[in-house]
Amino acid sequence: MNNSILYFLNPIFIGIGATLIFDLWGLFLKYTFKIPLSNFCLVGRWILYMPEGVFRHFNMGSTPQKRSECAIGWIAHYIIGIGFSIAFVALVGNGWLQHPTLLPAIVFGIGTVSIPFLIMQPSFGLGFAASKTPNPKQVRIRSLANHIAFGIGLYIFGFLANC
Repeated sequence: MNNSILYFLNPIFIGIGATLIFDLWGLFLKYTFKIPLSNFCLVGRWILYMPEGVFRHFNMGSTPQKRSECAIGWIAHYIIGIGFSIAFVALVGNGWLQHPTLLPAIVFGIGTVSIPFLIMQPSFGLGFAASKTPNPKQVRIRSLANHIAFGIGLYIFGFLANC
């Protein structure tokens, strides 16, 4: 296959795979440590309120539900993962695609946790880095662990894209 096509398709494959690792890690935390999963239905609800001009909520959990919010949230979750992967590959370059290394992928994964801390959680009414939740430390650790898992997923699927 043409190298330019692979350069375009590989980040999509890597993003889907890394997001899958993120989700599998969340399931591991849920069943091993009883840590609740991320609720992507709330992401869908947030997105579905945006066309109405509502970008920030006092308490997303008590905001009225929208039709298809779970499907929209899960689709958005994977699109965001693909977007992060594309940004990562653009940042590290084609050389990483040819010879993936773990450290840049983990560092990038850690950096992606800034999106929920700075944008999503405050927009959901949870405060900066989940400061308004009943257990902010647990939410922060879970978010960081999930995004480290995403970084590991970038590496794993970057490696698999070369097989």
